[in-house]
Amino acid sequence: MKRSEIRSVLFDLDGTLLDTAPDLIRVLNQVRVEQGREPVPTAIARTQVSHGSAGLIRLGFPDLSGDPLEALRLRLLELYSAQVAIDTALFDGCQAVLDELRSRDMRWGIVTNKPGFLTTPLLASLGLGEHAGCVVSGDTLPQRKPHPAPLLLAASQLALSPAQCLYVGDAERDVQSARAAGMPVLVARYGYLSPADDPVAWGPDALIDTPTQIIDWLDGTLRA
Repeated sequence: MKRSEIRSVLFDLDGTLLDTAPDLIRVLNQVRVEQGREPVPTAIARTQVSHGSAGLIRLGFPDLSGDPLEALRLRLLELYSAQVAIDTALFDGCQAVLDELRSRDMRWGIVTNKPGFLTTPLLASLGLGEHAGCVVSGDTLPQRKPHPAPLLLAASQLALSPAQCLYVGDAERDVQSARAAGMPVLVARYGYLSPADDPVAWGPDALIDTPTQIIDWLDGTLRA
């Protein structure tokens, strides 16, 4: 893999491109309060945001399983779909990265496990959807990350080979998906990692602490 051959950057959504935690944690705690429980502290809930509604609802209701837990997950999604972008925003530095990619004539896209009925309005509300070169949601294909199919589809939609695309994510499945697809991959440590996570062991090409280090890595100037 030659960095000079990379022509696109693909982003995971929650915890990599967008800080969606404020909205997702709020609706999780709305469900908790509806069920007569105390809110989950933000610092704890934040570590589960990248694991979607299933991870959040398991955190919020660790004593439940099966149909009762699924009913609460659907309630969380109902609440979230009505307030998907109240406090969500690009992570600091991400807009500068998107601007720099544009100045280099490099396209960018999104590959997320978030379902399309949430991804599409979220991107529209932030004015991002029209600028993305591709958007592959969690239900675009039968397969989701860590399967490589979503990343391979994104590359094909950009008319690029996988090796010409860099993927950036904040979960182990992001690295697994990229490796299986033949893409270089960076792990965003500024995302929603938990204290138990060991991103070095996941085997990414590099770890980044700020979005702007994506550009540093492309330029070969990122210091470990």
